[in-house]
Order: sequence, then structure tokens, then C-alpha cells
Amino acid sequence: MQLNPNEQALVHALRRMPQAAAEEISALARRLADLGPRAEIDWSDAWSDSDLHDFTADAARRIDSDDQEKTR
Repeated sequence: MQLNPNEQALVHALRRMPQAAAEEISALARRLADLGPRAEIDWSDAWSDSDLHDFTADAARRIDSDDQEKTR
């Protein structure tokens, strides 16, 4: 398979990285690809009230889950 220049640059950059970092970037690329071509990704770093609410609720669930596992 022939790679285009962008793909070649990406492969070259991954090969120069420490293995752990390259694996992390590869995993991210796979997750993004799994979203599908029509998925909209919000790349902003600003948190909306809804984002904060979702994050807080998820964090509370995780803490409760961790606490339950520790008491077993």
C-alpha cells in the first residue's frame, strides 16, 4: 500500500517517539476512527455547564464504585 505524504509524515513521527507514547497516539487514532466519519468532535477546551455536570456525576459514580470495591 502506498502512503500519501501526510500518512508518511505521521508514520515517521510515530517511529521517532518512545514506544509508550506511540502506542498512546495509536490508541487515540483508533478511538477517533471508531467514531465514524460523520461524528462531530468538539475540540474546544471550554467546559459548558452541561460538561461540568456530566463530569461531576461520572466522578461521583466512580468514587462510589471504588468505595464499594474497597469494602468487599
